[in-house]
Parts: sequence; structure tokens; C-alpha cells
Amino acid sequence: MGEHSIEALLAVMARLRDPQSGCPWDIEQDFSTIAPYTVEEAYEVAEAIVNNDPAALRDELGDLLFQVVYHARLAEELGWFDFAAVAAGITDKMIRRHPHVFGAAAMRDAAVQTAAWEAQKQGERARRAMSGTLDGIATTLPALIRAKKLSGRAARVGFDWPDAGAVLDKLQEETEELRAELADADPARLEDELGDMMFVLVNLARKIGCDSEAALARANAKFERRFRAVERRLADQGKSPAMADLAAMEALWQAVKDEERG
Repeated sequence: MGEHSIEALLAVMARLRDPQSGCPWDIEQDFSTIAPYTVEEAYEVAEAIVNNDPAALRDELGDLLFQVVYHARLAEELGWFDFAAVAAGITDKMIRRHPHVFGAAAMRDAAVQTAAWEAQKQGERARRAMSGTLDGIATTLPALIRAKKLSGRAARVGFDWPDAGAVLDKLQEETEELRAELADADPARLEDELGDMMFVLVNLARKIGCDSEAALARANAKFERRFRAVERRLADQGKSPAMADLAAMEALWQAVKDEERG
């Protein structure tokens, strides 16, 4: 067994879960307690990619792989499947979904392959008795991503706005509905109307070819960059944000924006 092989990692996992000599914390875990760490590690992989940090990416991929090994070990202890079955399953699936690479099908461009991929996934869902258009979209996805998947599935069967202009009209309608609710300020109704508006925004992003998650991440980064610049300028004046009024901070904010735009 190689010192750094997958077999070694599987052996480490088995040792950690050993009821007699393992780690007390690891022994106590189950699927539900480990799942949040799995999601967290996936986000940390994404952050390493955004930061273009190869060393961090290597480490985070290792952490994410350990999560897969952890869940596979839990399943093996229950007699469901083991890590080898997980690896075999994804290997078979990738071969099945790429007949233009591993079979006799003609080579496809990216667009054709994407359409074929979706058709094949739809067939797989049908074989699992998942006949609904929206079946198989995980409820645990982040809300923006799930909204994109839900509306994208519906659009594939014709339930969609004709163009981005129609989505903007719907956004205006939802904006007015939210404005009307402001008078009563009922929290449940406000949340409901705000959710409708956000769902329409996700659809607008889809219609104009943008990714809503990426767009919001970019907006977050822009806000952080500009607000930090405002803080630095206030510090140069011997002030903190808490010591400045809104008008002063807004003026600095506008100055930062103007400088960015050149």
C-alpha cells in the first residue's frame, strides 16, 4: 500500500471510526452531522480557485475528498456501499454520458454535448421513476442556485418569458407589489414579495446569459472594495465610520466610484 494512496486514506478513516481505538469525536458522527462540513469544504475549494491559490486548492481538494471518504465509510458500516462502489458508480456514469469519447458516437461541440447531457440525465431520472420536470433538484442547494435550476428546467418545457424585456416587466410588477406591502409591514408578506422579486432577478440573469450567483459575488466584492476605501479615507481624517454621518460617507463613496470609473 503506497504511503499516500487512496487506500492509505481509507485506512486512516477506518481507524478514526474504530469503536475501540478510534477518535471519540469521529465515532459519534453520522451523515447529518458531517453534511455541513461537506458543504463548507466545497465552498473552500471554490474560494481557493477564485484566489488562484494552487497550494490552498490542493489542500482544500484533500479536505473535500476526505468528506467523500467519510460518507462512504459511514455507508459501509451500515452495509449500504463502500468507497469502491462510489468510485465505480461515477466512473460508469461518466463513460455512459460521454459516448462521443468512450463509444462510437460522433464528436460533439460543447453546446450539443450540453443538450445531450441534459437529455441523458432526464432519461436517468425517468428510470428512477422521477417523471416531474422539477424532480431531482436538491432542496438543500443555495437558494440562488436552486432558483436558477428550477426556472431553467421549467424553461426547457416552454414555461418561460419570451425575452429579457418581459422579465423586466415582471420585475417591475413584483417591485410594485413589494412597495404596496411596505405600508402594512407584515414580515411574512414582505418576505414573500421579496422572494418573488429575487426569483425574477434570477430569471433575468438566466435570460441575459449571466450567472446570478457570480453576479452577486461580484457585487459583494465591489461593495467590500469600495467600503474599505471609504474606511481608509475616513481613517486619514482621524475618523471611523461610527464617527462620520451618512452624508460624509456617501460623498466618499461617490468619490471612490468616480475614481474606479476613471
